[in-house]
Amino acid sequence: MSGWIQLKGVDLNYGAVRALRGVDLRIAPGERVALIGTNGCGKSTLLRVLDGILRPCAGSIVRDVRLRQSMVFQRPFALRASVLFNVALATWLRGTRWRAAQEQARLALGRVGLAGVALRNARTLSGGQLQRLALARAWSLKPDVLLLDEPTASLDPHAKREVEALMEDFAHAGMTLVFASHNLGQVKRLATRVVYLEQGRVLADLPVHAFFNGPLGETSREAELFVKGEWG
Repeated sequence: MSGWIQLKGVDLNYGAVRALRGVDLRIAPGERVALIGTNGCGKSTLLRVLDGILRPCAGSIVRDVRLRQSMVFQRPFALRASVLFNVALATWLRGTRWRAAQEQARLALGRVGLAGVALRNARTLSGGQLQRLALARAWSLKPDVLLLDEPTASLDPHAKREVEALMEDFAHAGMTLVFASHNLGQVKRLATRVVYLEQGRVLADLPVHAFFNGPLGETSREAELFVKGEWG
């Protein structure tokens, strides 16, 4: 296999609900892959399968274990402790000594513009700040691949721009990005490839320019409606 991960015929069920159906997907290092589709189409489930949180019911997954990944969830969790502690804990749990973990956390907070609130209780942060804390926590683990589940959902326009700028910086530094999004403008700005899911199936897997500018097949028409906010 040449790539970070390859899925073949992957199925995943939640009881009687078929969340993923026959998913074939290969992601190479350095790609920026956007997962799009309506609510319940399987985006979050696929991210969790890619991260190894969920195991498929059928199919195969082959990954390059030399490459490390981190995941940022749509609603990041923060302990009732300082921002610095919340970030340092992640690297400490990976085996880093506490003093070194704190130093890595300070670097990470500086990287995302939160150095000034390092000693504040993380539960008092705004939504945008909390999302940047989650990005700092993920970045501190030095991942090769960053998975993000709707990273700017419910954020105000300024906070969205801040998070998008960080994602773009990470990508320019060579990090592989795989993110779920309902924001097609964001997909156009950040992605190099679009994977469109419906009812757990991959209906389209195309370069971003081909997805939005290709022939008006069924998927392209739905994409146009999605962009205009008239679909889903």
